[in-house]
Amino acid sequence: MKVSRATILVVTAAAGALALAILGLAAASSSGQSAAYKAPRTPDGKPDLNGIWQVMNTANWDIQDHDQRQGPLYALGAAFSIPAGEGVVVGNEIPYQPDALAKKKENAEQWLKLDPEVKCYLPGIPRATYMPYPFQIVQTPGHTLFAYAYANASRIVYMDQKVEPQIDTWMGYPSGRWDGETLVIESTGFNDLSWFDRAGNFHSDALKVTERFTPISRDALQYEATIEDPKVFTRAWQMRMPIYRRLEQPSRLFRYNCVEFAEEVVYGHLRKTPKTSR
Repeated sequence: MKVSRATILVVTAAAGALALAILGLAAASSSGQSAAYKAPRTPDGKPDLNGIWQVMNTANWDIQDHDQRQGPLYALGAAFSIPAGEGVVVGNEIPYQPDALAKKKENAEQWLKLDPEVKCYLPGIPRATYMPYPFQIVQTPGHTLFAYAYANASRIVYMDQKVEPQIDTWMGYPSGRWDGETLVIESTGFNDLSWFDRAGNFHSDALKVTERFTPISRDALQYEATIEDPKVFTRAWQMRMPIYRRLEQPSRLFRYNCVEFAEEVVYGHLRKTPKTSR
């Protein structure tokens, strides 16, 4: 079969274009570049984050890199030990001021006595996000509700409104907005009672937390929290982690009403006759 010179030129050009396309894809892959994920939309056109979510990390034990270690209750053996885990702090460094670092170490040494989680107090932000319990996001055009299994905690984020704190609270006063695909929440008005983890990392009432929830797939979010607190830290710092959708069907949020389990710890010393251990 006789092939014309024009046909050869067309085929050669097509092959060259294909080769360039493959090289371009390879270069994009090697540099980590990919098309940004666009989430499904709510009826008002915003990214749909509705659902039940949960982290899969050890940040509630310690937000920094940590080895496994014996827990404070030796009688429980492995049931209350601390598993090893990678930290969620960007750079793995928390920039404490010297006096604050000393307090952090004291908190860690007396964790079982001082950690507000032991007493079933509200977890604060961002700790509520990475405790080992699920939480639910419910969106409306004007508000975004976060409902947490632990301690029946919740917060209502006012969208496109600046909320001024009236009093100091455990969960803060959140104001939300959309930055493209990302839900951005700025919270202030915290008290100084919540911790970041069981390792004694803490903050003051000057805390400001800026959170970013970015969908990276239908069933995963990238979460970032920027921490600012001039009374405790020398500069702002960040946590970063993925959050995953719970896929059970039907999926529902069960309450973990832990108050009744903490009453003896908080009020047991007021008993006329001490309660015997079980």
